[in-house]
This record gives sequence, C-alpha cells and structure tokens, in this order.
Amino acid sequence: MDQPRFSSLLFFIFFTLLTSPLSLQQQHPKLSNADLNALKTIKASLTGIPGSTFFSTWDFTAPNPCSSFSGLTCSIISSSLRVTALSLGTGLSDSPGLAGTLSPSLSQLTELTQLLLFPGLVTGLIPTQLAKLTNLRVISLTNNRLNGPIPTSLSTLTNLHTLDLSYNQLSGSIPPRLTELPRLKVLILASNSLTGELPSVSTQLLHLDLKRNRFNGKLPPSMPLSLRYLSVSENNLWGPLNNGLESLSELVYLDLSMNQFSGPIPASLFNPTLSSLLLQRNNLSGGVPHYDPTKSTSSYGESSIVDLSHNMLTGEISRVLVGVESLFLNNNRLIGIVPEEYTKSLYLGNTKTLYLQHNYLTGIRLETRVRLPDTTSLCLSYNCMVPPEVGLTACPSSAGSQILRPAWQCSVFNHGSSRG
Repeated sequence: MDQPRFSSLLFFIFFTLLTSPLSLQQQHPKLSNADLNALKTIKASLTGIPGSTFFSTWDFTAPNPCSSFSGLTCSIISSSLRVTALSLGTGLSDSPGLAGTLSPSLSQLTELTQLLLFPGLVTGLIPTQLAKLTNLRVISLTNNRLNGPIPTSLSTLTNLHTLDLSYNQLSGSIPPRLTELPRLKVLILASNSLTGELPSVSTQLLHLDLKRNRFNGKLPPSMPLSLRYLSVSENNLWGPLNNGLESLSELVYLDLSMNQFSGPIPASLFNPTLSSLLLQRNNLSGGVPHYDPTKSTSSYGESSIVDLSHNMLTGEISRVLVGVESLFLNNNRLIGIVPEEYTKSLYLGNTKTLYLQHNYLTGIRLETRVRLPDTTSLCLSYNCMVPPEVGLTACPSSAGSQILRPAWQCSVFNHGSSRG
C-alpha cells in the first residue's frame, strides 16, 4: 500500500474514533438527571393497586426511560431529553389504577405540558408546587380520592387550557382567579364537595362542569358568550334563569337540573341548536313559549333531549318542542290536548321518548290502525283522560300504578286554570 493512501486511511480511522462518541451522544441524548430523580420520587409515592402493571416498565437501569417507561412522553430541549407529558395509570377498563399520593417532586419536571392521573385510589392534597410548571396546558386528575382545597397557586398557570379535577373529594371554594386564566377553555370540577357561590367567569371558556357539588346562591350575573357546555346540576342554586343565559347563543348542552331555580324559562333556551336542555326537578313555573314558525330556522334532530319534568309548568303543551328525540314533560301542571304534531313525530320515529304522565292533560289523538314504532316510549298515565293502552305499556315504574287522576283534581285544576 502506498504511503499517501495509507495516511488517508489512518486519518479516516482516527477521525471516526474521535467523533463517534459525540455523534452517538447527539443522536441518543439522555434523560436529564433532574427529571430522572423526579420520576424516582414520584414512583416512590405511588403504588399499583393489586392487578395494576403500570409501574412494571419503570426500570431505572434502562438506558432510555423515555422509550421504555409507560406514560412518558419526552422531547429534546437544549440537547437533553425532558419529560413533556406524564400519564400516571393507563385508563384501561381492566387496569385498577394507582394508590398513594402525588409527590411535590412533580414540580421538578419543569418542561411538563400535560399531567394526567387516571382513575384509582390516590389520596391527599394536590401539590401547590404544580404552579412552578409554567408550561402546563393540561391537568387531569380525575376519579381518585384527592382531598383538601383546590390550590390557589394554580391560578398562576397562564398557559393552562384544561383543568379536570372531577370525581374526587375536594372541598372549599373555587379560587377566584382560576376563572380568569386567559387560555383556560375547559374547567371540570364535577362530583366533589366544593362550596360557596359560583365565581364570575371572565375567560372564554368552552366547557364548564360543576355538577354534584354544594354550591349555593344564584347563577353568576354574566358568563362567557363562548360557552358550549354548561352543567351546574345537583347543587343548591336558586333564583331566576335570567342571569345571562339568554345571551349564550353557542350553547349546545345546558344542565341546571336538581336545584331550586324558580320563575319562567327564558324563551331563548327553546332553540334546536341547544340540543340538550336539562331543567328537571326545580321550581320553574309559567308555560313553554308558543311556537313561532317565522322565527324557526332549524329543527330538533337525532340525540336531542329536553327534560322539563318535575317542575310547576302550566298551560297547554307548546309545539315548540316537536321533533325532540327524548322529551320529558311529566310531573307538571300541563292541560289540554296533546298537539297532533307530537303524535306524528312519534309515528315517524323522530321522537322516541315522550313522557307526559302526572299532568292534567285531557286528550291525545292516536291512529287506531297504525302502531307506534317498537323503539318508541309513550307514557300518559295519571292525567285527566283514560289513556290508550299504548300510553301505559312504556311507563317507568316511577309513574306509579294509578292510571287516571281523580276527577275532583281535574275539575278543580282545570276550572281554576281556565278561570285564571
């Protein structure tokens, strides 16, 4: 071999040996020591419920935890791997979840943008140190046994998009500034033991779920016009429904059921774009507004539901709710004959559930030779008429066994209603 070619070969080998470790390091960066130590502490504070295999992959001797640890998502930041998303548990139906507590060391994962805790038996407080994670966009700690207050420090997470702390044992009130976070779109605090009045909401929320708590007082004087989903059911709220609800034109789901709201229902809520309207078990009064075909530009469709049952609604049944797939008007004080548009909707299969039991209705026109679809449920028991058989067979057990309302109740109520 001639000298020049041999020298070139030696140079190539030398250069390769010199640069290979650096190249490998650049191609396979390691998880930062700070994140690795934080994960060790986090794992030490949690344990799998018997049957859970979530932590079986958390082997800290593994060369690359980012590719082998369950629930970990990493990104290269400043030439090292950092944890950017952490899911504790699998969320699968056959996985029993985790137990233990949430470690304050979570705050050492400083590049974290998503923190998820799937259903399990995790107890204790939500670490206030989570406020140090300024990049957090999603916090979801649902279906566990977390207790204590919602940390006020979470109100400093200006990048937060979604906060879901539902189905825990949290207490106290909602931190006032939490509903002012500029990027917050989804706030779910359902099924806890939260108290106090509902705070004003100045951020452009899309989804607000506060059901099954112990809130009291009236609805806030104003709510964001961006709301599409609002649930405050099963609380101790009261007062009229005129606190800004009429201006929420983007709503598709509204659940105010099982409270103590009173007064009339705003006419604007009877809008087919609001496809789920749940106002049952309140003290609402007055009638359902009359149908105005000149103002109707759409109709109720598939999966629509309106539940106004167990209130004190009066007057005749309005045609404004024709076409609703599941319509519950039972246990009110409605009178008169059921409009034939509702029976047509039943025959066409557009309306699948029509509950009218426990009112003061005096008649319904049904086709004698045409059967209702098998998918239809019609209940007419305990009114001021002898209901057809088809109006009894689909009644729920809560309707009771009495078919007909006593005549004296019908005469007194209808006479009083017509006179009033």
